[in-house]
Amino acid sequence: MKHSESLSEVNQSVDTSKRTGWRRILSFIGPAYLVSVGYMDPGNWATDIAGGSKFGYQLIWILLMSNLIALLLQSLSARLGIVRGLDLAQASRNAYPKWINIPLFGLAQTAIIACDLAEIIGMAIGLQLLFDLPLIWGISVTIFDTVLLLFLLNKGMRKMEAFIVSMVFIVGLSFLVEMFIVEPSLKEIVKGFEPSMLSGDALYIAIGIIGATVMPHNLYLHSSLVQTRKFERDEKGIKEAIKFNFIDTAVALNLAFFVNAAILILAAAAFYKNGLHEVAEIQDAHKLLQNIFGNVAPALFAIALIAAGQSSTVTGTLAGQIVMEGHLKLRIQPWLRRLITRLLAIIPAFFTILYFGDDALGGLLILSQVVLSLQLGFAVIPLIHFTSDKKTMKGFAIKPWVKVLAWISSLVIVALNVKLVIEEIATWSSSGGWYLYVIVLPAAILIGLLLLYIFVYPMLSTGKEEHNNVPHGNALDIESVEKISYTRIGITVDFSKNDRNTIRHALLQGGKHANYYLIHVVETAAARYHGKSVLDYETQSDAENLEKYRANLKELGYNATAHIGYGGTVTAIVEISKQNNLELLVMGAHGHQGLKDLILGTTVNSVRHKVTIPVLIVR
Repeated sequence: MKHSESLSEVNQSVDTSKRTGWRRILSFIGPAYLVSVGYMDPGNWATDIAGGSKFGYQLIWILLMSNLIALLLQSLSARLGIVRGLDLAQASRNAYPKWINIPLFGLAQTAIIACDLAEIIGMAIGLQLLFDLPLIWGISVTIFDTVLLLFLLNKGMRKMEAFIVSMVFIVGLSFLVEMFIVEPSLKEIVKGFEPSMLSGDALYIAIGIIGATVMPHNLYLHSSLVQTRKFERDEKGIKEAIKFNFIDTAVALNLAFFVNAAILILAAAAFYKNGLHEVAEIQDAHKLLQNIFGNVAPALFAIALIAAGQSSTVTGTLAGQIVMEGHLKLRIQPWLRRLITRLLAIIPAFFTILYFGDDALGGLLILSQVVLSLQLGFAVIPLIHFTSDKKTMKGFAIKPWVKVLAWISSLVIVALNVKLVIEEIATWSSSGGWYLYVIVLPAAILIGLLLLYIFVYPMLSTGKEEHNNVPHGNALDIESVEKISYTRIGITVDFSKNDRNTIRHALLQGGKHANYYLIHVVETAAARYHGKSVLDYETQSDAENLEKYRANLKELGYNATAHIGYGGTVTAIVEISKQNNLELLVMGAHGHQGLKDLILGTTVNSVRHKVTIPVLIVR
């Protein structure tokens, strides 16, 4: 069966057609909340706290601008998914040459790792603040939240959304209470909405805020999540889906803006006003909150931090799956995908703590958000191209004024990033390290050229898009089918209750004209070391049992021979199959799943990869 859809396991799993009125609107609510989680993760906390403590209320306008840009871009992302039924990564694969998708995947994956790095650090800090757990242990614990994602995915899309919304609610409520505790100045908050010129540290933190708010992987994620809703694919149904998803996006992102603004205002009121301008660390913020406001505020702060980290972890994994399947047509198990992303993020966090100490984590957190911002152009520019294309979007292509706003937003993001890169390279050049000329400058030039190519290519390209998003290729024509008669059939047995069923299915394949090869493998430690010369009790017992099967089949009129293998089950079965030129192998599946498969391994799976003959698996 082909699964060409984005996140195929939950695609169109929420039916909206059976509901009316408010219930119909509510059935569309959910995807944007999963996306909004990325807008209030620990990375946002770090940039907001740094901005509030260093510059007071001055950067609130950057938060508002980021939120408006995010609202625009996320609504475009949702539109792409609804109208074309493709996520952003699949659309990129269709529109750009194959080779360009490899660096695009690499950059998107880097952004997801940077995002996951922020969740790891945030979770570890939250655990340290609540339970006094050392950061290095807190980071180690975060490996195990992979299990949480698998549990939520198995429970279905609605359950996952409910979990995320509850986490978001905890974060929002925690900050609402803290706002009442600190009592910020409303007059100064209003003044913070007035734009001002930025440079140096203010620019670095502002770009961190933009990177933490408008997150590239969220654009991939949103274009896929909107496809979990099943609706009529006619003009009216698509228009309605776009409208309801815009409402969903506006509400969810405004909630995220409220949380981010609350963190920045909290930092400005608690630290900047008290002359504490260098609070860039989440731990510092926690300690100072305790000193100024007592025990309630810091506890709420830590709980909200853990909730934000957990929920962001789930969405980051989904985005990783979408990016890999879309750009590379590569599908791997969700737990493995999760583990790879998590390990790639844990390594720099471990390295930072071991070599630079716990205090360096705050800087790493802000750096991760700047990396996200630098990658943003590679997601935003293709998104605007795709949603503007009248040929593929038909009557749902974005209007000219939306197009202008989208290009202005992308220009602001790219211009700020270019300015930051130039400023940072200028700072590093004073130290004159070799790495600047060998690694940093060539990498910056190559990335700049790639960004230019992505911008120009869709405008010059006249070729047809490739519409094959299926990892497995297209269906072939099935020609006339002749009956296959197997004459040499292998049957693996283990003397369990499954054997009767396995043997019965094998006999149905060949009838009384075939030769049957009964295969059993002795797996004792002695058999592994001594092979055929082993004469322990288990080997003798197994040989007798195998002979009983052979004699039983002979009585029924079937030709059968007994074959015993020793040591490694997979190797022995493959060897016996090759030595006897078997044409078909019939195997019984034990039916164990999950943890047992990981510990015991799956013989059936390993054998079928190593033999060149058909394998019939009987449950």
